Amino acid sequence: IEAYEEAIEQYFDYGEQASLNSLAKLPKGTFHGEDFLDDGKKIQVDITITDKEFIVDFKNNPPQDPKANNASFDGIYVAAQMAFKNATTMNRVANAGFFRPLKVYAEEGSMFKPSRPAAQGLYYETDIRAYDLCLKTIAQIVPEKMIAGTFSSVCGTIMAGIHPDTGATFVMIEPEIGGWGASNAFDGINAQYSTLHGDTYNTPAEVAEARNGIYVDQVRLSDEDGGEGMYRGGKGIIMDYRIRAAGTTLTAFYSRSVSLPWSLEKGNEGSANYIEIIKQDGQTEKVSNVNGLILNVDDVIRIHTANGAGYGDPKKRDRKSIEDDIKNEYITAEQAKKYYNFEVN
Repeated sequence: IEAYEEAIEQYFDYGEQASLNSLAKLPKGTFHGEDFLDDGKKIQVDITITDKEFIVDFKNNPPQDPKANNASFDGIYVAAQMAFKNATTMNRVANAGFFRPLKVYAEEGSMFKPSRPAAQGLYYETDIRAYDLCLKTIAQIVPEKMIAGTFSSVCGTIMAGIHPDTGATFVMIEPEIGGWGASNAFDGINAQYSTLHGDTYNTPAEVAEARNGIYVDQVRLSDEDGGEGMYRGGKGIIMDYRIRAAGTTLTAFYSRSVSLPWSLEKGNEGSANYIEIIKQDGQTEKVSNVNGLILNVDDVIRIHTANGAGYGDPKKRDRKSIEDDIKNEYITAEQAKKYYNFEVN
């Protein structure tokens, strides 16, 4: 037992030393970062880096929300842990020792450390924005180690009703996939889950259709503008859920619908997360937060998830990459001309 416990402690010490070795290579000082939630509230963080500590201070943030947009301090701490790992030892498996140099602070009664009782139904959207805020701040320090902003939302989509074939109640809870930001060496990843999904799976359309009162009419990469750069952001998706049962309800909460994914080194911002509701009679409505909306047969819920942001000046993208983008239908000829000054022969 003593040998085992000593081995564990040495493993933790190894993790701590690996983090300290990485901290020694980072610029030192206090670095300030800001971003905005979609309702206009400013969120901010100060990250202080020394040879021994990495301090993440979420001071002066909005007071806790009377609605459900409050995170938990545990969630904020994990967001800071992920950002710390990105900045230091991203290629090594983590243990508790890696995080010994990390210190995280938030003010009691803020939306990052709410006091009881506080509604936290949408904690994950605030957690992911805290993580993204840390990455944005670190990217000011070492842009070569970071990717640009991602779609940064779980994009939780909930539909419920009575299955038209079985008569059973169905509840479909689907997070959505979206575009990740570009780096200084690669284009962003297309159509991937965000960092807050945990063990979520991408449900096949056939399974979703069999279990729920919907059809999945299309799933494709987004053709919207956004994310152009020397390296381009990954593509979000466009997906249509067509309603089969009258009285089906939709509840959804998407972030990054107004405040767009942030770019690096003169790249372009990403696009927005939102839902387009297309009624059977042709009326359309654009929403990002909706609760219990009643739908009817053949109404279409069109999901739009964001493109990740670009890295570097779009005019510096090489010709072969632009040609490949057009061939693979990542961009149109019009977008190539508009953003890359590229004329199709």
